[in-house]
Amino acid sequence: DGEAKMSVAEGHGPVNALDIALRKDLGKYQSEIVDLELADFKVRILNGGTEAITRVLVESHDSTGARWWTVGVSENIIDASFQALMDSIIYKLMKNREMAGLVAAE
Repeated sequence: DGEAKMSVAEGHGPVNALDIALRKDLGKYQSEIVDLELADFKVRILNGGTEAITRVLVESHDSTGARWWTVGVSENIIDASFQALMDSIIYKLMKNREMAGLVAAE
């Protein structure tokens, strides 16, 4: 929409809180992700020290029983989480549209 939005949420750690905040209000896309759930996530520090790289692996699922995994990598856990969670949301939106296309074709 081009409109800046701000969302705040509390959760069990930064990944869960960011997931809740992201899914609070996605405007016209909100209804399409209502059944999207964060099933699990794993945070790994790939190399130690001051230049540590964080990898966040997110497992998501929806009401169809489909499961998918997305990954974010950054020096910052919030950035890595954001990448993985946004990829999960985008995948869900694309999956919905693909399913809608198949139904429309029948």
